[in-house]
Amino acid sequence: METNLIPHTQIPEISSDQSLLTQPPNLFGQDRTFSRREKAAMVIGLMMQQGVDLRLSRLPSELQSELTELIGELRIVDRQTLSEAADEFADELDAVGLSLSGGLEGALSLLEGKISKETGRKLRLEAGVRRFSAPWDRLRALSVEDLVPIVANEGIEVAAVLLSKLEVAKAAGILGALSGEHARRISHAISMTASVTPEAVDRIGQSLVAQMDDRPERAFDKSPADRVGAILTATSENIREEVLKGLDETDPDFAKLVREAIFTFKDIPRRIAPQDIAKAFRPVAQKYLVAALSYAKASGFENSVTFILDNMTNRMADLLIEEMEQIGCVKHKEGEEAIKQVMNVLQIGLSEGVFEFVNEEET
Repeated sequence: METNLIPHTQIPEISSDQSLLTQPPNLFGQDRTFSRREKAAMVIGLMMQQGVDLRLSRLPSELQSELTELIGELRIVDRQTLSEAADEFADELDAVGLSLSGGLEGALSLLEGKISKETGRKLRLEAGVRRFSAPWDRLRALSVEDLVPIVANEGIEVAAVLLSKLEVAKAAGILGALSGEHARRISHAISMTASVTPEAVDRIGQSLVAQMDDRPERAFDKSPADRVGAILTATSENIREEVLKGLDETDPDFAKLVREAIFTFKDIPRRIAPQDIAKAFRPVAQKYLVAALSYAKASGFENSVTFILDNMTNRMADLLIEEMEQIGCVKHKEGEEAIKQVMNVLQIGLSEGVFEFVNEEET
């Protein structure tokens, strides 16, 4: 029996009023000895009577059946025998240094991502192991936007089972995103899922998750437009405008996406929330920030400069203004370099989650 099913701390104390403990003191006879499984059945029976939640469903079916039969056969156990069984059981639990349950399926889950997908798939196929332990949990965790294409590309019967396993609000959102005829056919198919067996539902879940995981891996996390936008953000304004002009001529739609992804100094007021300014700019070296603010102010970006200073602490804002007045006019090359340094730091903070862009659709 898997010892990790029963935490040692949950084994109750043996008291004189346990319902398993009644007279006569030894119904089985004076010389009766008990097997390890019979002793485990005694302890489990005691714990179940005490209301301890045991995950016995994780045991193999045949072991669950044997355990049930053993508990049924015990009927009456004297206090001394039960106490000895509980002590022996507790000692064995204390001696356990490592418990890796689940057989090959548990081992494959433990090594997920550490061995190649090909090796894992081969082992599961050879051993007949389910590929995913909780496929429907993974499917329920997906958003409506992720589920719509899955439902749209599956057969009506499979789509009906999928929607039946989702929460009502999410299923309704998926139907609302489909064409009227397609939604009607799936809704009608749901009425015919009453006879679907748990095994069939599990196979469907396994298949859907397998399709998700078998999609080709992407070399880049971000879209091409986001990558180009990040690169142009870090370049000088002259190069940025020249590249965008060329993109406008060759691929206007892509150029539009790139413009939306670009984050420049002038975009700060609309892309960073006022309450995030202080923490977003904290890592910026002060000499670069002072030079960038001075150059931006002289280059027509007064709105960005004012927005940044207004959302700093009064002490920091006064210090920056004082230093800006001291350095005076900043040359073009030095100013561009300072702004580049500032934007690089902001990009790093954005990627590390120090702050997030304002959702312009919600403003």
